[in-house]
Amino acid sequence: MGHQETGSGPAGLSLAALEQLVGIGDVDTVIVAFTDMQGRLAGKRVSARLFVDEVAAHGAECCSYLLAVDVEMHTVPGYSMSSWDTGYGDMVMTPDVSTLRLLPWLPGTALVIADLGWADGSAVSVAPRAILRRQLARLAERGLAADVATELEFIVFDEPYRQAWAQGYRGLTPASDYNIDYAILASTRMDPLLRDIRLGMEGAGLRFEAVKGECNNGQQEIGFRYDEALITCDNHAIYKNGAKEIADQHGKSLTFMAKYDEREGNSCHIHISLRASEGSEKSAAVFADDAGPHGMSSTFRGFVAGLLATLRELTLFYAPNINSYKRFAEGSFAPTALSWGLDNRTCALRVVGHGSGMRVECRVAGGDVNQYLAVSALIAGGLYGIEQGLELPEPYAGNAYEASGVERLPTTLAEEAGLFGASVLAREAFGDDVVAHYLNNARVEVTAFNAAVTDWERMRGFERL
Repeated sequence: MGHQETGSGPAGLSLAALEQLVGIGDVDTVIVAFTDMQGRLAGKRVSARLFVDEVAAHGAECCSYLLAVDVEMHTVPGYSMSSWDTGYGDMVMTPDVSTLRLLPWLPGTALVIADLGWADGSAVSVAPRAILRRQLARLAERGLAADVATELEFIVFDEPYRQAWAQGYRGLTPASDYNIDYAILASTRMDPLLRDIRLGMEGAGLRFEAVKGECNNGQQEIGFRYDEALITCDNHAIYKNGAKEIADQHGKSLTFMAKYDEREGNSCHIHISLRASEGSEKSAAVFADDAGPHGMSSTFRGFVAGLLATLRELTLFYAPNINSYKRFAEGSFAPTALSWGLDNRTCALRVVGHGSGMRVECRVAGGDVNQYLAVSALIAGGLYGIEQGLELPEPYAGNAYEASGVERLPTTLAEEAGLFGASVLAREAFGDDVVAHYLNNARVEVTAFNAAVTDWERMRGFERL
């Protein structure tokens, strides 16, 4: 699980280096964390000395209910791994020391990502990181590895989080007043916050590339360089959590929710490519072939065909929440049609790059996605296409929102729960336990939403109905 004692991992901080920092008093706290079902970092802050002496080698405990609650942290029925009947026992957070890093925006603090296991040493199979590990193992069995980049959008507001909460998240002031897509002037007003986020992430081991304004008021996207799939997904969790913490320090708030208002939503475009896992440090890409149609290898064509064939049934891993489906709107730069195109942003799948940089961008996920699950779905769908020898149709060369004879993405979480629950591929790729676990989560959310009375209903019905 990556327990390295001396060398530095991708995040750049070895256990030996941490011990030195603890010894001179520069680090006093280590956050031991994992990503939960909802994509949030969960865990505990432990004494840095205790971490060096004991936790790094033996792990730390946390309650199993952390993977069996809703977004409000309510205990809900239907989970086999954790319930009142099982007594809500412990899981073990086993640090992956290769992920150790300092968090520059939190004084004296380091963070490590943990894998979840049971007391007998077995893995918690429904944990998002474990699900991705299994899909990466399937690739490795075929001599392949995945490189991934995730592009997260968010909206910045001038009110701090606690004030936003007190206002019921209504009447908030976006940090810009109009469309600032690629605009420099209007984004400059936000740059003190954006600069602290990107420099903080650089200090935490992420490789910042660029930041740009987006279409909605106050909307921004910060891009980081691609990396191995697991590293990118770990970094995604740290960035998403850290950006909120830094915004809070600036007296502002930001949201990654898929659809904050009726304008453009927050996307999380995911770029993925495969390469041979043997040989050189960054072995040859396997997606490009100058002799193939559009420069695509047969492996790449099968991979994209598999994604097209499985997007509908695996959408739950790209769009996990009620709100996720409101983002799928025509003319919004979020997809509706199950189509692929060459550098076509109206399609669900956009093929870009050339040679070793050739890759597919999946545009289905929103900012609320659990990145481990989404990348797992991409790998599972792509492998299905390769192994079944699926044929890739011609790329769509127009406005895919107007495409006829093309299937559409599911429009509600309830619809997708039915598709996911009936998916043979999902059960074969992820296991019955994983399908049952995340299907229960979807049903819990649908039930809660159906029971809620919204502002929309009150506005339309209080006086006029």
